[in-house]
Amino acid sequence: MNTIEKDREHDVVVFGATGFVGRLTAAYLADRAPAGTRIALGGRSPEKLEQVRTELGKAAADWPLLVADSQDAEALAGIAASTKVVATTVGPYDRLGLPLVEACAAAGTHYADLAGEALFMRHSIDAADATAAASGARIVHACGFDSIPSDLGVLLLHLHALEAGAGDLLETTLVVTAVRGGVSGGTIDSMRSQLDEARADKASRAIMLDPYSLSPDRAAEPDLGSERDPMGVVHDPELGGWLAPFVMGTINARVVRRSNALQGHAYGRAMRYRELMLGGGLPLGPAKAAGIAGGIGMLIAGLSLPGTRQVLDRVLPDPGEGPGEKQRDKGFFRIEVHTRTSTGERLICRIAAPGDPGYKATAVMLGESALALSLDGELLPDAAGVLTPATAMGTVLVDRLRAADHAYHVESAP
Repeated sequence: MNTIEKDREHDVVVFGATGFVGRLTAAYLADRAPAGTRIALGGRSPEKLEQVRTELGKAAADWPLLVADSQDAEALAGIAASTKVVATTVGPYDRLGLPLVEACAAAGTHYADLAGEALFMRHSIDAADATAAASGARIVHACGFDSIPSDLGVLLLHLHALEAGAGDLLETTLVVTAVRGGVSGGTIDSMRSQLDEARADKASRAIMLDPYSLSPDRAAEPDLGSERDPMGVVHDPELGGWLAPFVMGTINARVVRRSNALQGHAYGRAMRYRELMLGGGLPLGPAKAAGIAGGIGMLIAGLSLPGTRQVLDRVLPDPGEGPGEKQRDKGFFRIEVHTRTSTGERLICRIAAPGDPGYKATAVMLGESALALSLDGELLPDAAGVLTPATAMGTVLVDRLRAADHAYHVESAP
């Protein structure tokens, strides 16, 4: 596998640095990147890029500004050839992101984004996986709240089970036990885009509904019969009582399944995976879980219908909008990933982080992903192509996130 040239001009380019999460990611790198890390800011407006650089202060005063539109293939090729890694926040990715993926794959440049879009990921795999595998590029989607906790949590359960001789993972469930944060305007815009494409195109709709739509070999996937996305309220005392579907579970589950398949189904060919959100026990648990499930259903239905979408568009945040610093600081998330292994052992991976999940915590995840891809090459898994956080960075990223106050801990369940 080829390695990226050492004499490239930049270590990391933050593309989309003038957007809300792009600015947060650039600010995180300005504060936490090791001294000497060569970082550049990319986007389509030189004036806005200059403003962002000024706001970042002394640490970013000498960062180069790279101007390119997301659809300008020639300019994107120049950016990709200049750097070891591109970290991009420019979405909706299925509408705007594929030219940059293709440029990075061709140049042998590592790439990380915040995509939570199954259609984009599938199109990226089809268009760029072979090219990236040949060039040595790691193309890594979903490097934020979706899907790093999910993907790394299951990886750690697998590694723990492997070391303990506990066998394969079987029933595996991620449970969001507590979360506080704002609704991401970028995520809402991606949902709109995905729903529009699914409504207009039968093939796109099939991709979104297929639980193994991101598989490297769909025909080789096991027929487990129950790998459908949870739709309604679930009652499970072992998981805390009454639970509802987690809004990001649809894409996260597909990423986890791709990680398993890319590793030769190392987690287990009989692993079933789902994601839920805790409502709790009696007396309020059933009502809370029903409210969460109903709210998700109403949001998807509302965004799917032109009349109600117009109403929702007036109240939902626009792309590029987000909460203020105080509100971002008050946010947090706590997650438990439960599994039962083929030897009967129950394990839990506990994951937690401070900061609004979709903004502050996500900026940490994307920033550390970019640094891992750029600076930790010899420690990373030997892999290239269109990958996942677990298969591209694995425990190297876990260690980086732990150092950034994100908690990942595996223990035996009672």
